[in-house]
Amino acid sequence: MNFLQRSAKYSIIALSLLVFGCINAPQYPIEPEIKYIGLSRNTMKQGNFSTDSLSVKFSFTDGDGDLGSDDSLSIFLIDTRDNSDNIKYKIPLIPEAGASKGISGEVKLVLFSTCCIFDDPFITPCTSNENEPSDTVVYQLYIEDRAGHQSNVIDLDPIILDCR
Repeated sequence: MNFLQRSAKYSIIALSLLVFGCINAPQYPIEPEIKYIGLSRNTMKQGNFSTDSLSVKFSFTDGDGDLGSDDSLSIFLIDTRDNSDNIKYKIPLIPEAGASKGISGEVKLVLFSTCCIFDDPFITPCTSNENEPSDTVVYQLYIEDRAGHQSNVIDLDPIILDCR
């Protein structure tokens, strides 16, 4: 390899390092942002905590990187049938990495079964009902970071509960 070929080779390597070294870290807002990816399936049997489950997947970004905690809840699901927010999860503490504090990633969580809510107020939820064999539940989901910044709210796909 002659001098000119060697110089060209090293110049290309140096230029590549220079280009990669100048790429800026992504800039995200300090409020977390989430995007819905999907459900593992869209049906469940009604029941208590251990009757049935499915998984929910969403992505997140957070500009100041303060997601997760050792002791506080940070994922919230709202049952739109009655607007209750009794389903809460904890994101484990995510350590800061590198010079940029912005973080992004995906979360996959297990959503356990819930009870059917019937049109007839005299039928107790979570009982078998042949007159209303299914119920549809739609959850809304949002997250909060340690500073209390709330993300946008996403709607999950409808889940059909088998009430029999």
